[in-house]
Amino acid sequence: MERPIEDEKPSSSGTDGDGPGGSTNLKDVNEPLDEVSRWKDGEKNYENGQESDWWFASIGVPLLAATLGPLANVLSIGALVTYWRMTVVDGDGNALAELDGIPFPDPRWCYWLNVVSLILGFIGNFFLLMNFTQRIRYIIALPATIILWYIATGILIGILACMNIYVPPDRANGQTYTQGFWYGMAAAAMYLVSSMLLMVNMLGYFLGKYPQKFDLTDHQRTLILQTMLFFIWLAGGGAVFARIETDAGNDGWGFTDAMYFCDVTILTVGFGDLAPASDLGRGLVFPYSVGGIIMLGLVINSIHRFVQELGADKIVKGHFEKTRLRTWDRTVTTSRELQRREGQLSAQIDVRRTISAPFNAVNQSLSRKISSKPRTPMGAVVHDKKSFSIAPTIRRRKPKLLLLREEKDRFDAMRSIQKSTATYKKWWRLCVSIIAFGILWAVGAVVFWQAEQDTQGLTYFQSLYFCYVSLLTIGYGDLSPRSNAGRCFFVVWSLIAVPTMTILISDMGDTIISNFKRGTFKVADFTVLPKAGIWRTFLDNFPTLFNYLQRKAEDRARKKRIKQGMLGPPDEDLEDPETTPNLETLAAEAEHDDTGEADESELAHRLARAIRRTANDLKDDKPKRYSYEEWAEFTRLIRFTTEKNQDAREQDDEGLVDWDWIGEDSPMMAKQSEPEFVLDRLCESLSRYAKRGHVRPAQLSAINLDNVPLEVEESGDRQDGSND
Repeated sequence: MERPIEDEKPSSSGTDGDGPGGSTNLKDVNEPLDEVSRWKDGEKNYENGQESDWWFASIGVPLLAATLGPLANVLSIGALVTYWRMTVVDGDGNALAELDGIPFPDPRWCYWLNVVSLILGFIGNFFLLMNFTQRIRYIIALPATIILWYIATGILIGILACMNIYVPPDRANGQTYTQGFWYGMAAAAMYLVSSMLLMVNMLGYFLGKYPQKFDLTDHQRTLILQTMLFFIWLAGGGAVFARIETDAGNDGWGFTDAMYFCDVTILTVGFGDLAPASDLGRGLVFPYSVGGIIMLGLVINSIHRFVQELGADKIVKGHFEKTRLRTWDRTVTTSRELQRREGQLSAQIDVRRTISAPFNAVNQSLSRKISSKPRTPMGAVVHDKKSFSIAPTIRRRKPKLLLLREEKDRFDAMRSIQKSTATYKKWWRLCVSIIAFGILWAVGAVVFWQAEQDTQGLTYFQSLYFCYVSLLTIGYGDLSPRSNAGRCFFVVWSLIAVPTMTILISDMGDTIISNFKRGTFKVADFTVLPKAGIWRTFLDNFPTLFNYLQRKAEDRARKKRIKQGMLGPPDEDLEDPETTPNLETLAAEAEHDDTGEADESELAHRLARAIRRTANDLKDDKPKRYSYEEWAEFTRLIRFTTEKNQDAREQDDEGLVDWDWIGEDSPMMAKQSEPEFVLDRLCESLSRYAKRGHVRPAQLSAINLDNVPLEVEESGDRQDGSND
């Protein structure tokens, strides 16, 4: 009997003297365990939120397979219910059109193998659906789907090859393949592509790139269900219309023909080459077309949303991160950071934050706590025999105005990155849609050119024209697919191409059309619909011209006052308390804060107004972005409620904020909007201010996000009155 692994454990230490044989057996046992451990570590890293380069295999591949799988089932049904061979010569020897040919039965082995292939395809799709709904484990359902679809592909390819080798149509006697044969070829291709895609997904799982489940959102699961229902609607409509028109005595209404009619109806192409002739069929068009168009619109909307989410979360985010890292690598925030990069920082200073960051910083410097000691008027620390300063005083004497300007440069660099990323986000989707449209247009034209060359004698230009008219759903009807291969390909091609065209138009609406609308509105603002303040906004873009006109206006006003006998300026308060301060003002206020000359009652009043302002900014439809001067003002309002000790004043000896604007701890990298981020920190500051005894707890509890604009203003007024 084989001994348990636990009994062999002591031999691994080499203390029991079992010899090399025991240690070798234990090594053979541990090697697979180590491999499993490494695999689980990779999966654990993914679950902990680490980015993976296999994001398309984990998200895009399952959705693509879930779309192609039902389509393959529908195509397989068309291959099953339709004979694969036909004659295009009538009993009198007259040639018939290919679509009017007379089918004749296939061998029985072809039919029953086709049935087996369809059953396997449906079972594989069922396992995939159970996998998405997590009814069956991933490690069981996904291999079952892959194997079943591969078998279905092999059966279809075998049937197609045997038919073409052993019982091909006699073309010399006017025989050819029907639409069923081409549907079988298309179904085999769809099964094969879907299986290969799912194998890529399973490979990523075995490599530990993602967990053993499809990490899909509710919108993505809805897309899968909508796609399945759409193909059920398409195939069901084909079966119903084929039965109705055949019973009415109308020829040319097999299942594949009826499904082609349903396809051009739902896609609103409407060539007119095939239309119902019975009253029942025409009456059924009313509900069927409306339901199909609605379902198609839902599918296209879900696909567009999925592409946007995938692009924003992966492609655009990756572009933003690469640009930020390139900028960050070319810059050095402080001399301490320069020393750290060169490996020369020996004494690490403990930095204790006063403003909570959105998340932990990367490469954040460590620091040592310094005891609170008085300073001389020149800023030097007065030491006793038991204390000494580690950080050089020269860094803390750096002018505040210079610090502000240095930080503003990095702030502007981050804003520039955000702006370029927003432009990239809008235009990359348009470029991808244009490329997809061009490929479908050009490649589709090649296929139709070859498929319709014998029946219609199409040239490539005519094929391009036909594809363009079909993509735009114009459907003049002067050209339409008239071959069996052409109709089969049109059903598959149109189901991919027309939604792509719709997404392209939507992306154009976000870029080209949006720019055209803005240009139209600007012209209207200056002409037929003048907008108040439009000229001031225009002049703000040209500071030199604005300053010149402003000096001219002041000169005219001064001459007018002299004529009226008034030598001084008009008696009006020109100072707006809400105006954003400039860098010089902020630097002076920072110096006052360091010397303890700041008026806390005034700062508390400003804090209340800032909370009210940011709360109002949250209500705006367009996300608010603050200027650097506004951020510096918010930072001052947050910091003044911290403890007045030496450690609080020294924690940013080379900066006035607690983060690097280009670093990972930047507020611009937070998932919150800027007003949300600022409002949270301002409320933290207000809470600290209340704990110091300046605000009663009852007043603080009345302040919440729903009524911040009113309650905070009142608390600010009350605390000013109490201080007076």
